[in-house]
Amino acid sequence: MIPELGQFAVVLALLLAIVQGTLPIIGASSDNLLWKNLASYTAVLKFFLIAIAFFSLMKSYVVSDFTVINVINNSHSNKPLLYKIAGTWGNHEGSILLWILILVTFGASLAIFGKSIPSSLKARTLGVQAWISIGFISFLLLTSNPFERTFPPPLNGNDLNPLLQDIGLAIHPPLLYIGYVGFSIVYSFSVAALIGGSVDANWARLVRPWILVAWSSLTAGIALGSWWAYYELGWGGWWFWDPVENVSLMPWLVGTALLHSAIVTEKRGAFKSWTLLLAILTFSLSLLGTFIVRSGLLTSVHSFAVDPERGVYILILLALSISGSLSLFAYRAPSLEGDKFFAPVSRESGLLLNNLFLTIAALIVLFGTLYPLFLEGLTGDKISVGPPFFNMSFIPISLVLASSMALAPFLKWKKGDIFGVLSRVKFLIFMSFLISLIVWYFDTSGPAYAVFGIGIVGWLFFMTLLEWSDRVKIFSGEYSQIFKRIISQPRSASGMTLAHLGIAFLLLGAIGSSAWKQELTSFAVEGTELQFAGFSITLEKISDLKGPNYQSKIASLRVNKENGKFVEVLRPERRTYDVSGIRTTESDIRQSVFGDLYVSISEPSGKSQKGKWVLRLIYEPLVNFIWIGTIFIVIGGLVSLSDRRFRLPVQTKKKYDASFVDGISKR
Repeated sequence: MIPELGQFAVVLALLLAIVQGTLPIIGASSDNLLWKNLASYTAVLKFFLIAIAFFSLMKSYVVSDFTVINVINNSHSNKPLLYKIAGTWGNHEGSILLWILILVTFGASLAIFGKSIPSSLKARTLGVQAWISIGFISFLLLTSNPFERTFPPPLNGNDLNPLLQDIGLAIHPPLLYIGYVGFSIVYSFSVAALIGGSVDANWARLVRPWILVAWSSLTAGIALGSWWAYYELGWGGWWFWDPVENVSLMPWLVGTALLHSAIVTEKRGAFKSWTLLLAILTFSLSLLGTFIVRSGLLTSVHSFAVDPERGVYILILLALSISGSLSLFAYRAPSLEGDKFFAPVSRESGLLLNNLFLTIAALIVLFGTLYPLFLEGLTGDKISVGPPFFNMSFIPISLVLASSMALAPFLKWKKGDIFGVLSRVKFLIFMSFLISLIVWYFDTSGPAYAVFGIGIVGWLFFMTLLEWSDRVKIFSGEYSQIFKRIISQPRSASGMTLAHLGIAFLLLGAIGSSAWKQELTSFAVEGTELQFAGFSITLEKISDLKGPNYQSKIASLRVNKENGKFVEVLRPERRTYDVSGIRTTESDIRQSVFGDLYVSISEPSGKSQKGKWVLRLIYEPLVNFIWIGTIFIVIGGLVSLSDRRFRLPVQTKKKYDASFVDGISKR
């Protein structure tokens, strides 16, 4: 009964989506208020229907209903409740349903909270998003139905992939999907603006909160996935340039450019076409990632499916959305750009330069990800594009971007004075150079990019603090008013400061952990003592542990300083899951601000080493600054989102660019 209810709700939602995608758009063109308002009603009803469907599937997982094929393939009666719930979206079919739920949640939120949005723009936006939901709901029903049953049911299920039975992976997909799908509402806003022929500061102000929600969530999702890979997979790294990692990074890079471009559109009325194009590209890259993950084109620990039929369906959706929106953009965009001019040296130019660097970085990742697939399709040759390529191409552009990002906020709108700014911050330039020299002096073993990069990080950090101190006038002498000036700052500006500091911390962690990482792999038995990275590590014993659905071997590793001072006991595990028989490595990590001591154990592959364990030791300098930086970035996005200007009523007076009106009159 429950699965049938869920499937029936999805079918009804599809019918409502068809209504939402047609009548409101027609109503916006004919100024029919009833049809325009229909967009909001259908969006809310569609949300409730998809919510019923999603919780119907979740209920099937919680009660272990093994008449549902999806539950059989991804659950087990002995699995902990948390992972039964997470199993709802820990598979292809369930993840698509979660995607649709988040999609309709954004639509319902726009319908309920978007009271200040002009009715025609709102109707068109919800109408465009309805067509996105039509594509994914039909994809679910035709190729990925999560409610299919089988009779008679088996006594138990096949269990969820053990690698996914982790709190990090329980939260990681929803955060990523909020990011991906959040950009769909921005895409819908952009297509709606192209249909209506009007883009102005009010439109940019309406769009910015949605960009911030999506961007902040995508940031958190990527970071959480990276953290999961770091501690769960036993690799001892946080980023491997895996194709599925890359497809999440690309929309983040372009989305970051979109966020800055929308600011210029709101404040200066410039970059209108560029903002629209970036909105289209960001969501298109999200769809591209969906296609790559679910098409069967690659094998990855992150991928969901290997069904070419599903890949073809998503490819069609991708082609229709990209070709349709870009064709509309090519037709409308030339008439939308205003007469806002700015000097080559200005804040606008600085932000444009940053956006170009971000876009180039995304293109580098795109090329490195797709080139092996194209080559295999054309010639049959299989190659991998890994860290050497990305380190050589992505790192330099990232460092240049960080340098430019530090400088842009000091330039004035419309016309700036680059020499005046450099003259003012020459001491900080010297400090950054000095930091690089100090790093080189104390450790000449690191690569040149790391020595230079640490100086860039210092430059970004100091420049960000200086820009903030200028805004709050911290050196004005009126110390009694400093706190008042701090809290009275626009929250969007304070959020920018936090995000830029977060980028500096993230770069520090990425450079430190990559350049000065130490590794040691050794065979060990109880009593083995190893000297590593300033620590003395002793394997004291191996113990057995019975988990809820697995058997575990736990190592007790006593960690001392080289001088004999006790630090702590680390307990890495080697688990064997009862149902699947899959073995996983559960690392243990001694964390500190300056570096992590990472340990893991596994069985040796050769018979000659029987009775011994493979002990892997890794020291990751400064790696925790990656997570600290990410927290700063996410908080910065949320602080910006809380800016009260986004809650103020927006002017609803219909306004067109003169160029657009002239273009219409000529036709």
